[in-house]
Amino acid sequence: MRLVIARCSVDYAGRLNAHLPLATRLLVHKGDGSLLVHSDGGSYKPLNWMSPPCTLTVEEPDADNAAAGVAEVWRVVHAKTGDSLFVRLYEVLHDSSHELGVDPGLQKDGVEADLQRLLADQVGVIGDGLTLVRREFPTAIGPVDLLLRNPDGGTIAVEVKRRGDIDGVEQLTRYLELLGRDPHLAPVTGVFAAQEIKPQARVLAADRGIRCVTLDYDEMKGVDSGAPRLF
Repeated sequence: MRLVIARCSVDYAGRLNAHLPLATRLLVHKGDGSLLVHSDGGSYKPLNWMSPPCTLTVEEPDADNAAAGVAEVWRVVHAKTGDSLFVRLYEVLHDSSHELGVDPGLQKDGVEADLQRLLADQVGVIGDGLTLVRREFPTAIGPVDLLLRNPDGGTIAVEVKRRGDIDGVEQLTRYLELLGRDPHLAPVTGVFAAQEIKPQARVLAADRGIRCVTLDYDEMKGVDSGAPRLF
């Protein structure tokens, strides 16, 4: 990865034309060929960029650009669309290259699969005496996250979400309608379990006879979340 801080102007030509006047900016030329133009604001989003597949060519400025003080010109051309990004560098303040190696990728914690796995091992969060029948219980319209057996008879279908909204309740409703037709599973009740459940989803769940359970991910992992408790 090459990092260049320079006084530059930038022009994009293609399906959309855009111009960045002369200013000091950070230019990031990545190993995949992409070029990103950053300012000191705007958080993570670049002011302009060219995505791969593309090639960067460094050119000498023509007479007019040289007379205007341009030291060199970067021409970045997209291989498929032909769109071009022209960066005119007037003064380079910093130029460094770094070999970052292979990145292992982002490893997310607390995704729905993690919640489902933890809840499958701790079905007591849903209720006392319950036993796990299966995770990802197959149906004709998709798998039910958890299927539990009630000691008093009947089955509980659990839909697990990080953030529970109306769509999740509708999804569970369809599962319940289908599972309820199976005499080996009936009667089937539903539980909508999520770290956060929107008020509208709670209202709809109550109307459908579905119980809502709020999950504390840190507590399920055995980590003190630090949140104040009454008991």
